[in-house]
Amino acid sequence: MGDHRRKTISVTLFLAMTLISLTNGDINSIQLNDDVLGLIVFKSDLHNPSSHLASWNEDDASPCSWSYVKCNPKTSRVTDLSLSGLGLTGKIGRGIQKLQHLKTLSLSNNNFTGTIMSLSNNNNLQKLDLSHNNLSGTIPSSLGSIKYLDLTGNSFSGTLSNDLFTNCSSLTYLSLSHNRFEGELPSTLSRCSVLNTLNLSSNRFSGNPSFVSVLWKLERLRTLDLSFNALSGTLPLGILSLHSLKVLQLQGNRFSGPLPSDIGLCPHLNTVDLSFNRFYGEVPTTLQRLKSLNHLDLSKNFLSSGFPVWIGDMTGLVHLDVSRNELTGALPSSVGTLRSLKVIILSENKLSGEIPESLESCKELVSVQLKGNGFAGSIPDGLFTLGLQEIDFSGNGLTGSIPRGSSRLFESLVTLDLSCNSLTGNIPGEVGLFSNLRYLNLSWNKFNTRVPPEIEFLQNLTVLDLRNNELIGSVPGDICESQSLQILQLDGNSLTGSIPEGIGNCSSLKLLSLSHNKLTGPIPKSLSNLQDLKILNLEANKLSGEIPKELGGLHNLLLVNISFNRLIGRLPNGGVFQRLDQSALQGNLGICSPLLRGPCRMNVSKPIVIDPNSYGNRNNNEGRHGNRTSNGSSKYHNGMFLSVSVVVAISAAILIFLGVIIVTLLNASVRRKLAFVDNALESIFSGSSRSGRSLVAGKLVMLNSRTSRSSSSSQEFARNPESHLNKASRIGEGVFGTVYKAPLGEQGSNLAVKKLVMSPIIENLEDFDREVRILAKAKHPNLVLIKGYYWTPETQLLVSEYIPNGNLQSKLHGREPLTPPLSWDARYRIILGTAKGLAYLHHTCRPTTIHFNLKPSNILLDEKYNPKISDFGLSRLVTQDGNTMNNNRFQNALGYMAPELECQNLRVNEKCDVYGFGVLILELVTGRRPVEYGEDSFVILSDHVRVMLEQGNVLECIDPAMEDDYSEDEVLPVVKLALVCTSQIPSNRPTMAEIVQILQVITSPVPHRMLDSF
Repeated sequence: MGDHRRKTISVTLFLAMTLISLTNGDINSIQLNDDVLGLIVFKSDLHNPSSHLASWNEDDASPCSWSYVKCNPKTSRVTDLSLSGLGLTGKIGRGIQKLQHLKTLSLSNNNFTGTIMSLSNNNNLQKLDLSHNNLSGTIPSSLGSIKYLDLTGNSFSGTLSNDLFTNCSSLTYLSLSHNRFEGELPSTLSRCSVLNTLNLSSNRFSGNPSFVSVLWKLERLRTLDLSFNALSGTLPLGILSLHSLKVLQLQGNRFSGPLPSDIGLCPHLNTVDLSFNRFYGEVPTTLQRLKSLNHLDLSKNFLSSGFPVWIGDMTGLVHLDVSRNELTGALPSSVGTLRSLKVIILSENKLSGEIPESLESCKELVSVQLKGNGFAGSIPDGLFTLGLQEIDFSGNGLTGSIPRGSSRLFESLVTLDLSCNSLTGNIPGEVGLFSNLRYLNLSWNKFNTRVPPEIEFLQNLTVLDLRNNELIGSVPGDICESQSLQILQLDGNSLTGSIPEGIGNCSSLKLLSLSHNKLTGPIPKSLSNLQDLKILNLEANKLSGEIPKELGGLHNLLLVNISFNRLIGRLPNGGVFQRLDQSALQGNLGICSPLLRGPCRMNVSKPIVIDPNSYGNRNNNEGRHGNRTSNGSSKYHNGMFLSVSVVVAISAAILIFLGVIIVTLLNASVRRKLAFVDNALESIFSGSSRSGRSLVAGKLVMLNSRTSRSSSSSQEFARNPESHLNKASRIGEGVFGTVYKAPLGEQGSNLAVKKLVMSPIIENLEDFDREVRILAKAKHPNLVLIKGYYWTPETQLLVSEYIPNGNLQSKLHGREPLTPPLSWDARYRIILGTAKGLAYLHHTCRPTTIHFNLKPSNILLDEKYNPKISDFGLSRLVTQDGNTMNNNRFQNALGYMAPELECQNLRVNEKCDVYGFGVLILELVTGRRPVEYGEDSFVILSDHVRVMLEQGNVLECIDPAMEDDYSEDEVLPVVKLALVCTSQIPSNRPTMAEIVQILQVITSPVPHRMLDSF
C-alpha cells in the first residue's frame, strides 16, 4: 500500500504542476512552485528510512531552506541537490525534470534503481554523480553540456552511442567504471578536448586498440583508466602527445606485442599499471627517464631479457611489481638507490644470483617478494633490521640460516614465507618475539631442530607451516596458547611422541595436518573441541587405539585422512566419517569399515572382577533364609567361579596381545615388501614358457575376457589385422596412436583397438606383455578396461572395451546444432567420475599410475554420461621412463601441461595430473578451450577465469549454453577448486583423494564451504 500511495501522490502532484504551468499567475510564484513541487514529487518516489528529508514540506513557498538543497541567492532557484550516502532507495522520478536550473546533482552511495532517462532534459546540469547505486539500462544519447559525469558502480549496459559525445566540449571528468558496457568505444570521444579524467575500467569493452590513437588526441588527459576490459591487440605509438598524463592504467586486458617505446617520454607520469596482459619483449629503456614515477606494475605479462640494470635511475619509485614474467639475470645492486621504495615484487621470474646486500639501503621497505626465482646464497642479515611487514623468499635456492631479527622487525613483520629453499640450522627462538606475525611458512627446507616452544607467544599467528623439514622431538602441548591459529601443518618430519591433549585448545583451528611423522599413542579426544576444524590429516604415523567417537560431532569437518596407522575399531557415527573412502582409511590394523578388506579389531573391555566377599555374604544371607545349607559349599562354588574367570580373562588377553603383535609385524612386512610382491606378481604373469605360458608373436592375447582365444573372429583378426584397421573403422587418433573399432568381443561385439606408435619398449614382446598386464589390472568404473593385445615386430595393438557414446571433446566442442548441450548435472557427474578414476590410479592402483595425457578426447562417456578415462599409463608403455617426459612428442595437450614440466627431464608426479584435471574442470564449466587464439592475441583459460574471479564477475565465465540450468552454490566452489588445482606451485594443489572428498561435499547440505574459508 505504501508504494501505491507514493505513486498516486507522484502522479497527482505532477498533474498539479502541469496545470499550474498552464495558468496565468505571477511568474515568480510559478517558478518557485516548480522547484517545491518537483522536489516533493521526487521525494514521493523514494523510501527514506532515516527521515533525512523530513524538512521537505510541500507547504513551503521555497525549498531553499531544506536540508541538502542549495539555491541561487539571486533567483532563489535550486542549483545544487546533494543526497549522497543517505541510504535512500527508489527511482529517479519525473519530478527532477522540473528543476530546470539544477547544476549539481549528487545521489551517490544510495540504492537508486531504474533508469536515468528522466535526466535527459536537464540542459543546465553540469555535475552529475550517480556512482555506487543500482541503476540500469542505457545512457541517454544526450546529457547536455555536462562537465562532470560519474556513473561508477551501477548496472548500466549496452554500447555507447556516438551521439553521447557529440557535444562534450565542456566535459572534464568521465567515469563509467564497474558497469556492464560493451562493444567498442565511440570515435566521437576525441571531441572531448578538455577531458582530464577518463575511467572506463571494469566493463566489457572490446575491440582492437585503434581507438587508443583517438585517445592520444586528448592532450589534457591526466588520468586514463581502461583496466579490466576485453581490449586486445598492440598499443600504437603516440602516448608522447599526452604531455599532462599522470596515471595510465591498462591492466587486465588482452593487449599484446611490445610495450610502446615512447611510454617513458611522458614527464609527469606517476602511475603506470600494464599488468595482466600479453606484452612481451624488453622493458623500454625510456622508463628510466620517469623521475616522478612512484608506481610501476608490469606483472603477469611475458616480458623477457635481463632485469633492467638502470632501475636505480627511477629514484621516485615507491611500488615496483614485475612478477610473473620471464625476466632473467641477477638483481642489480643499483636497486639499493631506490630510497623511497616500499614494495618490491619480483616473484615468479627466472632471476638468479644472490640477493644484493644493497637492498638493505632501502630503509622504507615494507614488502619484499622474491618468490619462485633462482636466487641462491644466504639471506642478507641487514634485511632483517628493516621495518618489513612481508617477506616472501619462497621457491628459491637459498641456503644458510635465518638471520636474527631486530626490535624493529619484531614489531612490524606480519608475513614470513621462506618455504621451498635449502635453509638449514635451527629455527631461532627469537621467532616468538614477532608480536604481529600472522603467517609463518618455513616448509620444504632442511631445518633439523625441534619445533620452537616460543611459538606459543605468537598471539596473532593464524598459519604455521613447518612441513617437510627434519624436525625432531614432540608436538608442543601449548602450541595453541594464542588461540588464533587456524592452519597447523607439521607433515613430513620426524616428530615423535603422542598428539598432545592441549591441541584441543586450538579453538580457531580449521586445518590440522600431522601426516608422515612418527607419532604414537591414541588420537586425543580433545580434538572434538575443534568445532571449526575442516581438514584433519593424520596419515602415515603410528597412532593406535580406536578413533574417539566424539569426533563424529565435528559438523564442519570436511576432509579426514587417517590411513597407514595402527588404528582399530569402529568409525565415529555422523559427520564426514560416514563419507570416507578407502584411501582415507587403508593401511590400519583393523578399522571396521565395509570399504576395507582387512580384519575388524575392537578393544576388548577389561574382565569384570567380582568381590568374592560380596558373593559370600550374599550367599550366607540366602542360607539363613533356607536357600543354602552350608557356608562351605558356597565358598567352594565361589572359588570355582573365580578360577574360571581368571583363566578366561588371561587367555583372552594373551591371544589379543599375540594377535596385535602378529598383525603389526605382518603390516610392517607388507609395507616393506609391497614393491617386491608387485614385481613378483608381474614376473608370474609375464614369465616365459617355464610358468606354463609362452609368448608368441602375431597372437591375439585376451586378458579380461571370457571370449575364446581361438574364436573365429580372433583367428581372422590375428591372421590379417591390417584388414580390420581401415579408414572406415577408425574412430579416433592421439599422440599414442590411432584407435579403430573391431568385432573382437563376446558374440562379435565391438572392442576398441589402438595401433600404438613405435617405441623402444614395445619392440620387445616380453616387456610389452608385462606392461600391458599391469595396465589390465586397473579396474574401476571410471576407467576403460584393457582387454588384451596383439604384438609383432611391425605392429603393436592394444585392445580395450568400446564406449559407443564418444568422448567429451565431441560433446563440448563438436556438438551438432540440434544436439542439446551438456546439462550441469551431466558435467558435474563427469567431473566427479573423472576425479574418482584418477584417485584410483594415484592412490589405490599398484604400481601408482600417472595419466599425464588428460584431456577431453581421453574422457569417454557411456550411455548415462558416466566418464571413463582412457589412455592411462600409456606413457609407461611408449617411453623409456614413464615418469620422465623428455620427448615433446608425448607431452600433454596444449593448455593441460603443468607449468613445472617446462623443465627438461623433470620427473612427473601426481600433481601434474591434478593440474590437467583443474583445466578440464574449467573447460567443462565455461565451454571454452584451455587456450584460445585471436588475430593478435591468445587467452589462457585458467588466467582468464582467475582474473574474472578477482573482479567478482566469475559467473560471466559460465557456459551460456547451460542457460540457468545450474546452481551457483555448486558452480562457484567447483570453479574455485579448479583454480586451486591449477596453482603454479605443485605443493599448493590438493591430491585427487582430497578432490573427490571436496566434490562430494559440494553437493551435500553442509552450511560452510571449505574453499570459501581458505
